[in-house]
Amino acid sequence: MKHWNNVNTVLFSALLLLLATLPMPLLAKGDPAAGQSKAQVCQACHGLDGKSIAPIYPNLAGQHEDYLVKALADYRAGRRTNAIMAPMAVNLSNQDIEDLAAWFASQEGLKDLSIK
Repeated sequence: MKHWNNVNTVLFSALLLLLATLPMPLLAKGDPAAGQSKAQVCQACHGLDGKSIAPIYPNLAGQHEDYLVKALADYRAGRRTNAIMAPMAVNLSNQDIEDLAAWFASQEGLKDLSIK
């Protein structure tokens, strides 16, 4: 019986490790409509639909959703620093981040930049 407990412990640990290594977008899905509502504060710099109001602010419209999730999570955790973004991201929940990323990613923006 002790052998089965060890096997179960190892399997459970392996499952937890696998879940911990999955990218955040696989664990939760964002709601673009909720993200649009939550993005109102973002409009001051990133524009109504993620198209920047000034060249010093990045365009978020059409950006890759997984990139936006990582960037916002990194600002929140302090792994990425910016005097404007750090305080904006510090109180975002994981769902807020997913929703915002879904909203901006759903907007038309980025185009293929390769030379043809």
